[in-house]
Amino acid sequence: MSSTAAFYLLSTLGGYLVTSFLLLKYPTLLHPRKKQRFLSKHISHRGGAGENLENTMAAFQHAVTIGTDMLELDCHITKDEQVVVSHDENLKRSTGVNVNISDLKYCELPPYLGKLDVTFQRACQCEGKDNRIPLLKEVFEAFPNTPINIDIKVNNNVLIKKVSELVKQYRREHITVWGNASYEIVEKCYRENSDIPILFSLQRVLLILGLFFTGLLPFVPIREQFFEIPMPSIILKLKEPHTMSRSQKFLIWLSDILLMRKALFDHLTARGIQVYIWVLNEEQEYKRAFDLGATGVMTDYPTKLKDFLHNFSA
Repeated sequence: MSSTAAFYLLSTLGGYLVTSFLLLKYPTLLHPRKKQRFLSKHISHRGGAGENLENTMAAFQHAVTIGTDMLELDCHITKDEQVVVSHDENLKRSTGVNVNISDLKYCELPPYLGKLDVTFQRACQCEGKDNRIPLLKEVFEAFPNTPINIDIKVNNNVLIKKVSELVKQYRREHITVWGNASYEIVEKCYRENSDIPILFSLQRVLLILGLFFTGLLPFVPIREQFFEIPMPSIILKLKEPHTMSRSQKFLIWLSDILLMRKALFDHLTARGIQVYIWVLNEEQEYKRAFDLGATGVMTDYPTKLKDFLHNFSA
């Protein structure tokens, strides 16, 4: 390569790096900032699965009473096409009955067990008296002004259509977020009702990371409005250390290093995209997330997060 060609190559590369860095810090020079209809710092996972039985009206009521900014919940559809709030399609874990929601009419659904494991808190269970699986419309009716984050748990066209119809019926497009880790489900949600903001699918999260580390992210338009990701390091507390191999621990450490990037979070929030990190249940996890620039934290313990935010903001 001649010296002239090398000079032009280095000049081009230098210009690219400078432009990329500038737009990473100031993305609104290229992209209009997304309009935010609400902001959520405090998000109650399944309504607060560590303080009440998950996805029950009692859990949602408790979280709203203490002042949560957003309820996170999961939806399935019954045999008679009722949209219900439940994390699992198969009810063995939560009710003790080995049956799928889609195989039963709503009136046939068994009640939750009185005590359930807290998924993101090792060796911890939660008890509760409200053991009824609620309808999504009940949640909408009870909390008309509370933002709700809906995880569409199965790739079912009828479920997506019914959820969209309920959102429109209760005029909640401005305070509802929906999606799933599945790219196909998120695409179907967007096609069904583009007025409801969508989450990043796993495929899109990985793409965003690739664009970020190659410097291309500042140049790419983004349709989604909510970047909802796990904090990989929490996996280490959910398993017994002796059950994990060195390679597993290394992969978790590497994933954490790659995903928990303040520069990435700052860029997204500057573009009007909210960054939510899940599912965090300890004060040091809350602090790390907010120090990294997360917009909000999703927790099983809404009271604990409320207390933390009170002290953190002081």
